[in-house]
Amino acid sequence: MSYERIHLAIEDGIATLTLDQPKTMNAMSVPLQQEVMAALDELSGNGDIRALIITGTGKAFCSGADLGSMGPDSDGPSLGTQVKNLMEELSNPLALKLRALPFPVVSAVNGAAAGAGASIALAADIVLAGKSAYFLFPFIPKLGILPDLGATWILPRLIGRAKAMAVSLLGERLYGEDAVREGLIWKSVADDELAEEALATARRVAAGPNHGAPELREAFDRADGATLAEQLDYEAERQQELIDSPTFQEGVRAFLEKRDPTF
Repeated sequence: MSYERIHLAIEDGIATLTLDQPKTMNAMSVPLQQEVMAALDELSGNGDIRALIITGTGKAFCSGADLGSMGPDSDGPSLGTQVKNLMEELSNPLALKLRALPFPVVSAVNGAAAGAGASIALAADIVLAGKSAYFLFPFIPKLGILPDLGATWILPRLIGRAKAMAVSLLGERLYGEDAVREGLIWKSVADDELAEEALATARRVAAGPNHGAPELREAFDRADGATLAEQLDYEAERQQELIDSPTFQEGVRAFLEKRDPTF
């Protein structure tokens, strides 16, 4: 399908989804979210996709909610009720869809990733950022509302509760290299090298088994609420199925033949 607010390109099994509303710093308007959801549905049903890159056009990756379009409806439900309904019907399913894609996802954060935009960026399996890019969680200090689109779930898991509390209460920007140092993201590179680095990273993960990212997401998510014994049992169960797969057999052959595996 055609899109007006995003750009979707596919080449050699690697998809690139670019948020393309630079005049609003790629704010998450309802139409933009609808297009992103449609694109994710399109990609998840395409068995040829090996990896996805998400990035933005202009000075921002995504500036978060489109506050300029929000206003109370005197003849309808309150603004809070409207936002809750929107989150349940569109925004939260989008976040879940992004985390459930059947292939690896790489975020290339090219500028500001603020509010819900930061949540979207950090939902990827691997997050890269330009040195001048930054992550910002202004919900509490600027608006008096909670971080959303999964930020309260993601942040403590990435940087720990103490740092997650400070980042959320103080609303300070975490620039590329600071985000790496705090464990928020994988790597920071020069701004003009970001697109090339993201593509190289996507190619690397695309060369691996496609089920790798979904398997790791599930295993790490389970580990947060499991005892060591429970997680050991889970690992054994998954290894039983994975070792009996053609993927593992190819990996063993490649190891013995001293070559890279072809998955």
